[in-house]
Amino acid sequence: MKHILIAAALIAATASFLPSGVSAQSAPALEFPQPSPAAALKQRFGLTDVEVEYSRPGVKGRKIFGGLVPYGEVWRTGANTATKVTFSTDVKLGGQPVPAGSYALVTIPGATEWTVILSKVTGEWGTYAYDAKNDLLRVKVKPVVLAEPVETFTIDVGDLRDVSASLILSWEKTRVSVKLENDLVAKLVPQIEAAMKAEGKKPYFQAAMFFYQHDLDLKRALGWIDEAIKEKPDAVWMVYRRGLILEKSGDKAGALAAANQALELARKAEGSLGAEYTRLSEAMIARLK
Repeated sequence: MKHILIAAALIAATASFLPSGVSAQSAPALEFPQPSPAAALKQRFGLTDVEVEYSRPGVKGRKIFGGLVPYGEVWRTGANTATKVTFSTDVKLGGQPVPAGSYALVTIPGATEWTVILSKVTGEWGTYAYDAKNDLLRVKVKPVVLAEPVETFTIDVGDLRDVSASLILSWEKTRVSVKLENDLVAKLVPQIEAAMKAEGKKPYFQAAMFFYQHDLDLKRALGWIDEAIKEKPDAVWMVYRRGLILEKSGDKAGALAAANQALELARKAEGSLGAEYTRLSEAMIARLK
């Protein structure tokens, strides 16, 4: 008994010398995995950057829409803090204007129709404090049934074009897509005009292709690509694209001549560049004959 009392006294004395709040055997710090891991997406379309910050729950054998996520109720569109989406420029979502900035992306799922909402209030946990008076917009969209299930909730920006894209939500066997648009042409054309009037090197090739791709003034596009070719007469990729501009302009003979010129340059080029433009030029010649 005496030995037990002595041991107890020694333990008590040792503990008295430890810093306040520290036990003789502190539990190790542990890090546990998140049930719904955080994710971040950044995608550019045209000159607009779209950033999405959200958490990604899994199906895990559960019924999701109409079950875990009830129909007809506001959903945080993910897990944890409500999903945040940021646009670097003014855009349109579902045809409605959205000023550049950050918004909470919340939704109201339905069996045959979803409501996609941008709220001006971000950073809220879930949607417990959601108030419709803070909505910037609401867009109605039709869900699509997927052939194969998606285990982990996914947000993507796809269908990329210079002036449009799609904001896509996928989970379980449901896919919802909303069109995004920017005003790239109206913004960039005046900048091109100013660059062409300024001193110094001019973006002839890039400007020509922008006008070609967006069905703008093809006569000006042709003039600019001619200037670009003067600077690099052996640039097969430019000569080939001169043919494309002429083809779209309706000048079949001019397009055919450009395609033949591009083919001649391609056959002199080495490696994959020559092979690629040989194939492209031959295809243009075939469709123009």
